[in-house]
Amino acid sequence: MQGILVEAAKHAKAHIWTVSFHRFPPNGVSGVVVISESHLSIHTWPELGYVALDIYTCGSESLPEVAVDYVLERVNAKHTHVTEITRGLDYGDREFYHSIVTWEERLGETADSWPAKTSRLAQLEIGAT
Repeated sequence: MQGILVEAAKHAKAHIWTVSFHRFPPNGVSGVVVISESHLSIHTWPELGYVALDIYTCGSESLPEVAVDYVLERVNAKHTHVTEITRGLDYGDREFYHSIVTWEERLGETADSWPAKTSRLAQLEIGAT
């Protein structure tokens, strides 16, 4: 799982600073890849077929959607519940807002597994149901 998350960060064109992972007997794992643009983190519950993934990036250069697709493919996810949060929206009044969009997908049923998005933050939960 560590290798998957590190590669996801690379595919997202993120700059990796540090990696920290911990295994939970018998097979679970929690870990974080700290990147210049923020972080990627993962928590797994293999006995439940469940993965929680958080990909948080800032700036316009990183590609969190690519990281999400990479992880989904590598863990063979069949179903996803995605929550995308765009933070720091300013309409010129110096009041900052958030936009929250959420959706579910059964992977493999559509040609496009990740709709075109402009957010730099993607939080998602992957349930391999």
